[in-house]
Amino acid sequence: MVVALRRRGDVSVTEYDLDSGEEVLAQGLAESDWIFHLAGVNRPSRDEEFEETNTGLTRKICGRLQGGGWAPVFVFSSSSQAARENPYGLSKRKAEEAIENWSQASGAGAAVFRLPGVFGKWSRPNYNSAVATFCYNLARDLPLSISDENKKLNLVYIDDVVAAFLDCLTHPPRRFERRSVVPEYEVTLGDLARLITSFRESRTTHTLGDFSDAFLKKLFGTYLSYLDTANFAYSLTVRSDARGELAEFIKQRQFGQIFVSRTKPGMTRGHHVHDCKAEKFFVLEGEALIRLRKIGEDDVLEYHIRGDMFRVLDIPPGYAHSITNVGQGELITLFWADELFDTAAPDTAGLAVDGERRKG
Repeated sequence: MVVALRRRGDVSVTEYDLDSGEEVLAQGLAESDWIFHLAGVNRPSRDEEFEETNTGLTRKICGRLQGGGWAPVFVFSSSSQAARENPYGLSKRKAEEAIENWSQASGAGAAVFRLPGVFGKWSRPNYNSAVATFCYNLARDLPLSISDENKKLNLVYIDDVVAAFLDCLTHPPRRFERRSVVPEYEVTLGDLARLITSFRESRTTHTLGDFSDAFLKKLFGTYLSYLDTANFAYSLTVRSDARGELAEFIKQRQFGQIFVSRTKPGMTRGHHVHDCKAEKFFVLEGEALIRLRKIGEDDVLEYHIRGDMFRVLDIPPGYAHSITNVGQGELITLFWADELFDTAAPDTAGLAVDGERRKG
């Protein structure tokens, strides 16, 4: 939230935390037009700390505002637990009541967000977030402890939370209001573990899920944020032969797959045809001669493409095609296919571009 506020350039921010002096709080309250109250405890050593911190700090803030006659807009991050009768929930509900009483007495606007579980980068693992714990442990090949795979979690993404809070600057509450963060996601512990496990395995399978699913996309970014910094980079599985090397990069059922090859001078890849599969060839480095011939015809199309041209060639279904390194150095090519390769139904038949049938 602080990072997002400082990016705006039209606000100054005073931060108050456990290690801040009381004078910081007093000056901040006196000078601020908005207060974003995000502080609280949810796993104290004593239950009494819920009341002392969650309720007590909020009452102190409201009391100082009332005593100083200040009426800034007040935004408070409460919890969905406030609807329950546990020590944490009760402390949050009492904090909400303190803000509502101050808002009604002062006429100031206040917005209370009862947040469900929040997930995203920088959350503390092995504390109060299953997402953070699962991401942290799986990124380090540590075991997971799941008491009930069918237990449902309701979650909001941290950047959606920040966006909802920032919206209060543009559309400030005029009175005491309850607001919510959208979208909210529901997932079971078992499915959550399976999804995050698939992210870890994607380094070897190269297969990712459907990122048109906003939750999946946000969860994947969250997982990456928990990688050990020494483990950001990983190696691809490389297949080598006399022509050079080839490696799969990314595969996705909705998108297809991307792979890259290194081809030695004078060597040719291809001489095959796809009935349904469409491809794109993009030469990154070197010089290539790409040849195509439509099935049943004799005319051969030729394209000379160099890495410095930033030129993409579409390969339609039904065209035999080949790519030859005609340069002096290595040819590096990026390929995209619109479907995953299936060994049971490869949709690939050997067919020489010059008309002579060959093994692909």
